[in-house]
Amino acid sequence: MKRRASSPPQAEPPGPGQESVWDYPRPPRLEATARLVEVHFGGVQLAGSRRSLRVLETSHPPVYYVPPEDVRREYLQPSHERSWCEWKGLASYYHVAVPASPTGAGRRAENAAWYYPDPTVPYKEIRGYIAFYPHLMDACYLDGELVKAQPGDFYGGWITSDVVGPFKGTPGTSHW
Repeated sequence: MKRRASSPPQAEPPGPGQESVWDYPRPPRLEATARLVEVHFGGVQLAGSRRSLRVLETSHPPVYYVPPEDVRREYLQPSHERSWCEWKGLASYYHVAVPASPTGAGRRAENAAWYYPDPTVPYKEIRGYIAFYPHLMDACYLDGELVKAQPGDFYGGWITSDVVGPFKGTPGTSHW
């Protein structure tokens, strides 16, 4: 579907069991989910949890934040990278590094995960929870379904068959 950058987005109608990102609120909503969140990189399952939190924001697919105790933190290395979210506050980043093993070469992804060490009050529950960029991981799954990454390099949304767009992140969507 091609549209001019200045035209407003046309929300795709959700089907049975689907959510439209255009029904998500702004400011974003934080909610618990019991869905199985899995993250894989370099032959290692980095995360596996049914206790994650998801952030739902207008025009964005959900971002999943995994409790730190459900993440293989030995593969995370602190980064000096920081970014600012108008809603959640200052984010810090991790590099993901898996050393070489007898079955494969080592792998590293720069600034591939992030967290909020001191989020704003409405999002205090995600303090220390870790989100992963799906486009930098080998695979991310939600209840066994392979996730597609939200378009663009900055956003970390997880696109699955139960969420419809269009999604912010492609060229011409910065004004959404």
